[in-house]
Amino acid sequence: MRISSNPAIEQALDKGSLGTATQSAGKSQGSDFAQMLMDVIGEVNDSQAKAGDIREGFMTGRRGIEIQDVMVAMEKAGTSLQLTMAVRNKVLEAYQELSRMQV
Repeated sequence: MRISSNPAIEQALDKGSLGTATQSAGKSQGSDFAQMLMDVIGEVNDSQAKAGDIREGFMTGRRGIEIQDVMVAMEKAGTSLQLTMAVRNKVLEAYQELSRMQV
């Protein structure tokens, strides 16, 4: 599973709209957070793609790829995706809590 297959994320990555929205809120802090978020999403996407390549190499019989390599790569990719989803859920919870606060 590749993260970039999600059209909304792919479009945001191409246009950099995630960073633009954050930059309007706070120029210096927002751009750092947006860049960090984009870097992490890119790393997760890379680990997913790498695990897919290793799995495909094993399935096609490419030399030098053992079953333990496939298992380790798949577990790393799965764990990084689960961590990213947990962080996303926490950020959404925080946003929803802030939006419910009365001023």
